[in-house]
Amino acid sequence: MSGMRIYVVDAFTDRPFRGNPAGVCLPDAAHADDVAWMQSVAAELGYSETAFAVPATGGAADFGLRWFTPQTEVDLCGHATLATAHVLFGQGSAPASRIRFATRSGVLTASLDSAGVVLDFPALPPREVPVPTELGLALGVEPILVAAGGDDLLVEVASAAAVRTVAPDLAMLATLPYRAVIVTAAGEGRVDFVSRVFAPAVGVAEDPVTGSAHCVLGPFWAPRLDRRRMTGGQLSARGGTVGVELVGDRVRLSGAAVTVLEGDLITD
Repeated sequence: MSGMRIYVVDAFTDRPFRGNPAGVCLPDAAHADDVAWMQSVAAELGYSETAFAVPATGGAADFGLRWFTPQTEVDLCGHATLATAHVLFGQGSAPASRIRFATRSGVLTASLDSAGVVLDFPALPPREVPVPTELGLALGVEPILVAAGGDDLLVEVASAAAVRTVAPDLAMLATLPYRAVIVTAAGEGRVDFVSRVFAPAVGVAEDPVTGSAHCVLGPFWAPRLDRRRMTGGQLSARGGTVGVELVGDRVRLSGAAVTVLEGDLITD
């Protein structure tokens, strides 16, 4: 039998079993372009995303990076990118302080700072759209405003308490033409805004902490709060926090990560 290294990393948290768990796989050359195999690994692990990182052969990036849910490949994933950078920095197989990833969303960078890992992602400013029919019924809470950003639908509700009490009809949400539905409200305590993220259309009932959603949330809340640096709290059962900073047409997402498992993935 032969194997390759695989990890489970809890992202956007400094404690095990909190934040968002991601699989991180470092495939060998024989599997580096095997999409069906990657999808099978992601389905086997069952996490909201599993990332696959392969050293790049020159050019503008250090590694190629792809992300898979249990059902499909996606264009952008924050927590699995943070998890991958955490693994690569930790094992010393990446540049000392900055990694460039070639992805379906362009070249993304990850850097080290005192708080953990900082991701440089594209900002996805949402635009207001009509409220989809029966959205309030599907979420169990009345929307104040609905906007589309990237592949996601953002739904503002009245309060953090309303975000906590959302009990969605996942089958109804899965019929919407969006990757995910982000439910958000102004924050309380140490966070500037809160959210929960549901993505049944791509096989994820509720994502614990969603970095890519903050590419939409950051541009949405910055003008409302009149600040470019914010902290987002995701109110899933596991919970987690995401540092958000708007810089031009980019969003810097920051957070800690903890490796909870590593081993060999048997390939034959």
